[in-house]
Amino acid sequence: MEVQQVLHMNGGTGETSYAMNSGSQSRIISMAKPIIKKAILDLYCTTFPKTIRIADLGCSSGPNTLLVVSEIMNIIDEGSHQLGCSPPEFHIFLNDLPENDFNTVFRSLPAFHDKRRKDKGENHGPCFIAGVPGSFYGRLFPSRSLHFVHSSSSLHWLSQVPPGLNGDVNKGKIYISKTSPAAVQEAYLAQFQRNFSLFLKSRSEELVPNGRIVFTVLGRTTANPSSGDSCILWDLLAQSFTDLVSEGFIEEEKLNSFNAPFYAPSSEEIVSEILKDGCFSIDCLEVIALDWNGGFSNVDDYFQKPSSSNSHFHMANAIRAVAESMLQNHFGEQVMDPLFQRFGELLRSTNRGGVQHISFVVSLIRKQP
Repeated sequence: MEVQQVLHMNGGTGETSYAMNSGSQSRIISMAKPIIKKAILDLYCTTFPKTIRIADLGCSSGPNTLLVVSEIMNIIDEGSHQLGCSPPEFHIFLNDLPENDFNTVFRSLPAFHDKRRKDKGENHGPCFIAGVPGSFYGRLFPSRSLHFVHSSSSLHWLSQVPPGLNGDVNKGKIYISKTSPAAVQEAYLAQFQRNFSLFLKSRSEELVPNGRIVFTVLGRTTANPSSGDSCILWDLLAQSFTDLVSEGFIEEEKLNSFNAPFYAPSSEEIVSEILKDGCFSIDCLEVIALDWNGGFSNVDDYFQKPSSSNSHFHMANAIRAVAESMLQNHFGEQVMDPLFQRFGELLRSTNRGGVQHISFVVSLIRKQP
């Protein structure tokens, strides 16, 4: 599976689109806002750039795409006004893999600019927005060209399935599980380390000295990578596939040959790679914990939890919105409806036992070379 070619959030605005099923990601952005605000104000108030260049890595499509961008520009506009300075120009770069629904993003830009002019009048800096397709596990921008990098709910996706997991190594599972051999855990950790070190190296070359990174990533609070916090959804999805195998929908070999390009790191694993890289100091690292029903039913109702009677369907659609592209590529389109119907039923009948969705929000400062 070529991850860059098949991994993308579901486009459009339909029932199973990412735009309609990204409420939990929106809440994570909202909870990270104080850290984003501190980082961007610290940057602005120590450098006062006339042009500030901001990259949002893994921007996807839908209402969240321009949410952080808008927040950052508002923070700087207000800060410059309070300091009696002219607001800077904004150069905004929206990055995701080439198969991302950039068309929906670009169609939303006229309304975005109109709203900004209506809200700010003349009291705002000019804003120029560009799309930058490509993997953030490598260089995307010229040397020392960026002031601020943001990435939300993206770095848990790997550039590839860890090598060595073909065949029956992880039989009946699609990610790390309590029954997975130690070799599976080791392969996933090694792939995360390779990817995250590339991410840090690339950003260290692209950021100006004292430039900032703020990112959120799904993770886990325990040392054990097969803990429920990071594995329960993948275990239930694997069980859904196993049921379809027993019913003849798919071949067992097809299931055994699939492993998700995903890893939920611990805070220790994140910090270890940052220290190993050596180009960044850690400004802060905090935990964001969402309840099982921390997602939301639609884009018009972010702050109301779905009722307990139908939350499993919202969760199934949320997982479908982010994982369907790669699952469909491997198993076929005809499997998707029965798969996620079964997955929703398992979500409804499973005792989650206080399991939470864990994310880390990390703020980094580019050291002086």
